Amino acid sequence: MPRLVRFLDPQSWSGGRCGMATSQILIPVVLPPVSDRLRHAVAAYLARFKGQSRVHTESDLRAFVTWCEERGLDPLAAQRAHVELYVRWMQEVRRYKPSTISRRVAVVAGFYRTCVIDEVLAHSPAEYVRRPNVPPESPTLGLTHLQFEAMLATARTSPNTNDFALVAMLGLLGLRIFEACGANIEDLGEEHGHRVLKVRGKGGKVVLTPLPPAVSRAIERAVADREDGPILRTRNGTRMDRHCATRRLHRLAQVAGVHAARMHPHMLRHTFVTTMLDAGVDLRDVQIAARHADPRTTMRYDRARKNLDRHPNYILAAYMASGT
Repeated sequence: MPRLVRFLDPQSWSGGRCGMATSQILIPVVLPPVSDRLRHAVAAYLARFKGQSRVHTESDLRAFVTWCEERGLDPLAAQRAHVELYVRWMQEVRRYKPSTISRRVAVVAGFYRTCVIDEVLAHSPAEYVRRPNVPPESPTLGLTHLQFEAMLATARTSPNTNDFALVAMLGLLGLRIFEACGANIEDLGEEHGHRVLKVRGKGGKVVLTPLPPAVSRAIERAVADREDGPILRTRNGTRMDRHCATRRLHRLAQVAGVHAARMHPHMLRHTFVTTMLDAGVDLRDVQIAARHADPRTTMRYDRARKNLDRHPNYILAAYMASGT
């Protein structure tokens, strides 16, 4: 016999901190442990992804499954009301940003859509769930041209040769952090007289990216006389990851006197995009350089900065061309 499960109002899930009255909803559902049926459904959904996309999708789906388990709910027995409560919990209790909530709901909707395709469920409980509106502008601001110049100068004089290569690969080449950290010495080569780097991007896509002289020199300093292994390394000689990169950027920003609310690697990629847009580079060319599948993604980086000075960044163009 199924037993009754008590679901409280989302405000009560935070321990009643908001001081609001709770409403109790009794819903009869079966509460088995994590079943093979659920495991197979999750595996079937995650098998559609690979690389970092799979890692991030698994993380978002695990958050929903954990939310269900904490409330004694079988995810395969969830109804639309449960998914709506999950969205409300993320908004009012966890206070996630609309972009985070929209992404997580998209993962949940994709999971249930796969369950319908595989005939695990008759219909998707997330089909008509409303998602929060995501503003068309990116909430992240890139560095100004003076801040980026300070970061470059500080990284170039840093005793750690990986610092200059890190800032150059993110800010002058526009790589994502996992692309920069995953780059190997074996990925360096030459094509038509140009120094190139083989970049493994989202979805396992591989592209050859030409290296400006400044980036090439920075990478050569980091590689030194090594013939294989990762380009970016920690002080211990292991491969640099996103967490180590974030710590190094924090340190460089502190030394350079760059005051950013939340310095992280994506700010440099953001700077790469907005710098070219400010300099008047065509949107299509910026999209190709950033390897965005949709030009709307590129435009999100160029948020409305009506109250900010938008000076064309000739410093970056001159720096990349001179090879200093």
